[in-house]
Amino acid sequence: MQIIRAGEDVTAVRRALRGTLALVPTMGALHAGHLRLVQEAKRQAERVAATIFVNPLQFGPDEDLGRYPRQEARDLRLLEEAGCDLLWLPGAGDLYPDGFATSVSVTGISERWEGEARPGHFAGVATVVAKLLIAVAPDVALFGEKDFQQLAVIRRMVRDLSLPVEIVGVPTVRDEDGLALSSRNAYLSDEERARSVALPRALAEAAEAIRGGRAVEGALAEGRGRLLEAGFSGIDYFALVDAASLEPLTEVRAEMRLIVAAVIGPTRLIDNFPV
Repeated sequence: MQIIRAGEDVTAVRRALRGTLALVPTMGALHAGHLRLVQEAKRQAERVAATIFVNPLQFGPDEDLGRYPRQEARDLRLLEEAGCDLLWLPGAGDLYPDGFATSVSVTGISERWEGEARPGHFAGVATVVAKLLIAVAPDVALFGEKDFQQLAVIRRMVRDLSLPVEIVGVPTVRDEDGLALSSRNAYLSDEERARSVALPRALAEAAEAIRGGRAVEGALAEGRGRLLEAGFSGIDYFALVDAASLEPLTEVRAEMRLIVAAVIGPTRLIDNFPV
């Protein structure tokens, strides 16, 4: 695996790389979900590149930028074992040099849900992803469906800017008990981790109820109640949305998603289920 660090010219390395290229952007602290992205990337293209960059633009002032897990040596080993060909570890100065004054904002689809709970988050996401795609110039880029709204924002951004890359969503990877894998799961205490399985269970039960003909609002209210009973201290949203537009739904349509964000202990977890 070729490693490019801060200050090195990733564009020149990309030009010398032969064959089609798939990109897996990450913020490090890799888990099996990231490795599934690499695995799928190997099916999508002849070469696989990954990036590790903890992007300050997508963290709010009271969020966990400073304590976000960082484990570079382990991440490098996992990527090499997974068959990654190229790894870029840019520094903040590579992506946001002195005087950097541009932001990519995707209106509409970014404004509800995570966009409302975390103002400025998706502008930070869209800006860094645009920079990574332009620098690496992959044929395909892969993102996990766990961050379903993020995936929708990136697809819209790529479409609107006519960037020559295919965006591929990869289904969420879960632990044996159903909890979606996330780097932030490391924040959970043993007790919180045990109680956190109420999140995917509430989604699964709501999805089954809606498919069975239960009124949407009743199924959502019951799901919220199950989370509070399990010890979640706050629920930012528990909603049924159109899978393409992410607009909230109160009745069944052809393709939908249940989405949720809830807080347990100091940790905010997100998840989603197709319906």
